Amino acid sequence: MKNQLMLILLLMTTLLVLVTCSEKEAIIKDEVRPVKAMKLADPEPFGGRWFPGKATATQEVNLSFRVSGRVERIPVDVGAEVKQGDLLARLDPQDYQVELNNAEAQVGKASAGLDLAESEYARVARVYDKDPGAVSSSMVDVRRAQLDTAKAQVASAKAALEKATDNLGYTSLKAPFNGVVVEKFVEQFEDVQAKQQIIRLLDISSIEFTVQIPETLMEHVDKVVAIGAYVVFDTYPGVKVPARIKEVGKEASKTTRTYPVTLIMDQPDAFKILPGMAGKARGDKSASVKVAEDVGMVGIEIPVSAIFAEDGGKSFVWIIDEQTMKVSRQKVKVVNLTEQGALVTGLETGRWIVTAGVNTLVEGQQVRILE
Repeated sequence: MKNQLMLILLLMTTLLVLVTCSEKEAIIKDEVRPVKAMKLADPEPFGGRWFPGKATATQEVNLSFRVSGRVERIPVDVGAEVKQGDLLARLDPQDYQVELNNAEAQVGKASAGLDLAESEYARVARVYDKDPGAVSSSMVDVRRAQLDTAKAQVASAKAALEKATDNLGYTSLKAPFNGVVVEKFVEQFEDVQAKQQIIRLLDISSIEFTVQIPETLMEHVDKVVAIGAYVVFDTYPGVKVPARIKEVGKEASKTTRTYPVTLIMDQPDAFKILPGMAGKARGDKSASVKVAEDVGMVGIEIPVSAIFAEDGGKSFVWIIDEQTMKVSRQKVKVVNLTEQGALVTGLETGRWIVTAGVNTLVEGQQVRILE
């Protein structure tokens, strides 16, 4: 009899607990809970990894004259765009023109001497051939030596003429490539020496961008080489500039253990990239996905606070139905942790998930998304 009473009491207690829990769950479901939430965007592969850097010109040079003299003219200003072959500066050519005139005269004089030497040698050689006794063999040798000397004098005069011609040409400083004048080191009418810096010229038709890649990622650079990358500059954050890899450094920095990787890109239509502009680079989406697959970083990145465990330790998140504003749990798989949260699979982009207070919600509860 006593055992029967105990059994009845236990059953009544269990029913009371079940009724209480059901009533409590019903009250929770009826309550509209304000929650923090996020909308799942397209995943940024590789945990959103960017590599900072600065733009540099593909070609840059400090130009100088190869001869000394007084600057007669500088027809360009800083910021001027020039074409290959355009005149950038000119020295007073008078002294070099006089040198050229003298060289031309010396060539004429040496040529006349050569003509005379050839004539004398031909005459003596002809007489010697017909009558060896009329002239001595030593006379023939003298005329041959005079002819050789005349030939050498002509060659020397022509070399001096070539040098004088070059020197006169060196008084004009011309652009070796299309570019922009970014600095002038001298002013008009200054006396300058050979090899003294005159003008700095940059080629910005295409731009280089160097980033430092950690040694742990260097084995994946070939994927970015094959597919491509892009750069976003700080002053134009909404513009992605397509880039390709030009060079991959083979020696790591001793302090940072990173390798230099140089990208190259054409000037975009939206704006002009100038040397020194700061920005950040990354492999394009397809390249980043391949790298992410290799290092186990595939998935959508969400806050760790959005994940809760049920059913023996399985991971779930709360999905918000935008029509009914009710939550339902969605199973996910955590594949990796990042600095910002966790990478998970099992979610679709475009859906809303709860990011805080997930352990206080119940299936089917209505919520309101906080701003």
